[in-house]
Amino acid sequence: MTMTMTDPVARTAQREWAVADLDVATAALWLSLTVVFAAMAYYFVGYDQGAVSVFGQDTHVHEFVHDARHFLGFPCH
Repeated sequence: MTMTMTDPVARTAQREWAVADLDVATAALWLSLTVVFAAMAYYFVGYDQGAVSVFGQDTHVHEFVHDARHFLGFPCH
């Protein structure tokens, strides 16, 4: 038996999507980890100037992300 486009079974066939089954605790954990990672990235790219660095008077992080800082619109000097 061949199906044609006029066959009602062929028209009602739908694509099924794979959806992750996350419970609230897992979703909260992923959200928390994402926020912590984003805050750390924001600090190191946008705020760490060397003088207020978590590493002391070291400017290695500042120099490493210097061009990214200007590209994202953060002033640094």
